[in-house]
Amino acid sequence: MNKTKRIGIFVLLNLIIGLFVIVPMLKKSAIDDYSDEKFATLSFLENLAVSYGQKVPLSFEILNKDVVSCELYINDSLLKTWKNPSGKITLILDVSYFGLGAKTINLLATSKNGQQKEDTRLIRILSDISPEGKKAEIVNIYNHNSSSFTQGLEFSENILYEATGLNGQSRIAQIDLKSGNILKEIGLDGNYFGEGITILNDKIFQLTWQNQKCFVYDKNSLQIIKDFSYIGEGWGLCNDGKSIIMSNGTEILTFKNPETFQVERTIEVYDQVGPRIRLNELEFIDGKIYANVWMLDIILEIDPKTGKVLAEIDCSDVIDAGRGNGEVLNGIAYNNLNKKLYLTGKNWSKLIEVKIK
Repeated sequence: MNKTKRIGIFVLLNLIIGLFVIVPMLKKSAIDDYSDEKFATLSFLENLAVSYGQKVPLSFEILNKDVVSCELYINDSLLKTWKNPSGKITLILDVSYFGLGAKTINLLATSKNGQQKEDTRLIRILSDISPEGKKAEIVNIYNHNSSSFTQGLEFSENILYEATGLNGQSRIAQIDLKSGNILKEIGLDGNYFGEGITILNDKIFQLTWQNQKCFVYDKNSLQIIKDFSYIGEGWGLCNDGKSIIMSNGTEILTFKNPETFQVERTIEVYDQVGPRIRLNELEFIDGKIYANVWMLDIILEIDPKTGKVLAEIDCSDVIDAGRGNGEVLNGIAYNNLNKKLYLTGKNWSKLIEVKIK
């Protein structure tokens, strides 16, 4: 056999081998492309924003004749199941059932051979009311220790308690209201950055910013009794008489069991436009949550059941009178015995009694 024939045969053999390799690859590629196709798809392409109480038509379409069932989930809750669905299917979604905030809608389709494919979107449920405009009016002005980087402020039995932050400067103290002087205090280890406090059943609960630790103190002795761990950042605390309510700098408020610090429920704080983030120091007053908003001159009044923002309280006059060379507004304390409300901020020289109108 001459050299030319040998080369021809060699090329032909390589072509044949190549076909055996390439064709299966092409076939596999086609199968893979098919496997990426959805069995069913939701009708809206972008994230959907709706108002609380609204009833929304939600549609999806079956794309594969082999689909034997479809399940619709909102977050992790199964909403409805369809057997042997076909064509386009529409249902009416009552969004008030799911509460405010961002929710995941997940359509899970199952084929005859048991293969499952999902189509997932987000729906954001906004408040159906606009916050009322209110104002904090100055009643009295008291001295405040300007070295105190205030993170939490609360009354208990006519005694004012204050928690401060910054590593190496974090403490809890009993404060004389009229003079601003410290009556009794306990400091945190320098590794901890103290945050908000609340007092329940003669115990003080104190968060830490990024240490994921909540310390529990005896209210009278200021000695640490125990501590709890949690995930994420700690910002503000208050309580409704039963649960500890915690902020983490987002729009989410978490209700925790005071005995275990386990999560009982959460709410997302929204107005008619969207989420209200950077919720900081908290106070529970007459059935409502009041929250400082970090870097803003307002306090939000929040419905603890739904998370709706009921009012925005303008604190600009208070800031002008009390901040001095200090930083942001951060400190809300309500005295249940005399029904008086006090505000201050980080490194402020004044603590101010106010009325909300």
